[in-house]
Amino acid sequence: MMPVADYREHSQALAKIINLRRNRALDRQDLLSLLLRLLLLVLVFYLLFTQVFLISQVRGNSMFPSLKDGDLVLGFRLQGEYLKGDLVLYSLEDGRHVGRIAAGPGDYVDISPEGELLVNGTLQTGEILYPTYPGDKLTYPYHVPEDSLFILGDYRTQSSDSRDFGALPLEDVEAKVISLLRRRGL
Repeated sequence: MMPVADYREHSQALAKIINLRRNRALDRQDLLSLLLRLLLLVLVFYLLFTQVFLISQVRGNSMFPSLKDGDLVLGFRLQGEYLKGDLVLYSLEDGRHVGRIAAGPGDYVDISPEGELLVNGTLQTGEILYPTYPGDKLTYPYHVPEDSLFILGDYRTQSSDSRDFGALPLEDVEAKVISLLRRRGL
């Protein structure tokens, strides 16, 4: 038979070993839980910014003064309907661009030689500071095809837009701009 003192030392040693193994198992479980949470967080951000939102940097001054070269814009990809005046991100062969919807599907666009924009016979005025001169590609009045948008830049004398490449198919519209971050001070 084992003396009581040896039995206590042996029991304490076994308790330490059991506690050490339990703590290691809990540490592994906590680490696995943390890694799974991080993976889930990365997956959520990936899905949000590839399927729901779009972040893009403005290149050039075609949208001056609304947007300036280098500004970051946040777009919403799941926009179901686009309205006249909405800012949209769209893609062409040479990359991603930002423009303002001047006319929607089925609208008639007319641009006078004096730089006046008419949509469905109504003169479009507002906060656009620059005149809208017609391009050489289209004949005015221009009928915007179904499933297309007529896109213009705000800096009308310096932008390449629907006057140069025609109406933009809706499938080339990537997102509606919902927010922007100015580059000043960054």
